Amino acid sequence: MKITRTGSQPSRKGPEDWFTGTVRLDAAFSGSGNLSGATVTFEPGARTAWHTHPLGQTLLVVSGLGRAQREGGPVEEIRPGDIIWFEPGEKHWHGAAPGCAMSHIAIAEMLDGKAVDWLEKVSDADYGG
Repeated sequence: MKITRTGSQPSRKGPEDWFTGTVRLDAAFSGSGNLSGATVTFEPGARTAWHTHPLGQTLLVVSGLGRAQREGGPVEEIRPGDIIWFEPGEKHWHGAAPGCAMSHIAIAEMLDGKAVDWLEKVSDADYGG
C-alpha cells in the first residue's frame, strides 16, 4: 500500500498549450501498469483543447458545473457525480461552465507511455460561452 498525502505534491498550472483559461492540476498519479490521472480544476469558462486518448478516458465530476463535447456531438452539461467515458481515439474537450468553476478527476491508461494527444484549442463558438 502507498498513501500519497494531500499537500505532498504542489499544485501546478495547466499548460497554456493544453488549456484555455485558468486550470489547476492536483494530485497527479500513476498506478501500477499504465494508469494515470489527476484532479483538474477549471475556473469559469476554462476548458481543455480538443484531444484524444489512445485507450479512452474516464472523468469523475466532483464539484461545480461543467461542459463536455465529443466531435460532432452537442455540448453536454456535466455535474457532480456524473461519470463521463470517452472512447479510445474519440476527439473531445471538457471544462467549466461560463459562470461556474468545475473540478473532475481524470483517469486514462497509457499506450506506449502516452495517455493523450493534444490538438487545436476549442473556439469560443464551439464552447458556446
